[in-house]
Amino acid sequence: MKNIRKAKQQDISRIAEILVFVKRINFYPIFQDDAYSFGELQVLSLAKTYLENLELLDNIFVYDDGIVKGLICIEGKEIKKLYVDYFFENQGIGGKLIEFAIEQFDVCYLWVLEKNIKAISFYKRHGFNDKGIWQYEEGTTERLLKLER
Repeated sequence: MKNIRKAKQQDISRIAEILVFVKRINFYPIFQDDAYSFGELQVLSLAKTYLENLELLDNIFVYDDGIVKGLICIEGKEIKKLYVDYFFENQGIGGKLIEFAIEQFDVCYLWVLEKNIKAISFYKRHGFNDKGIWQYEEGTTERLLKLER
């Protein structure tokens, strides 16, 4: 699919930047964990983790139209991560990443935080539905919903 390619080592700083800032925007209101969101979750340390473990890039694909604007991580038939830079939301990038995952890997499920209403709505628009299966996010009282297509 045009503009979507396998992640490369030179994408690591951009991947880390997207992950850190989108996680802060979307998850801080839910978890309210200052120590994690603004202490542990840092661009430099996350980028170093990827640099020291390049195999982490094996399942990551990026949307790149000259600038990496989003990413998707696919493991088997599951979407493990889907993040679009906040500044490029609502431009169809997330939808293109999902279409890529469906066409190329026949993905059929993912887990999403029950309180992440925006993400649930997005996934439902792309054919993923709540079948009533859930589990707790590890170490928390927050529920994850399994969405399937």
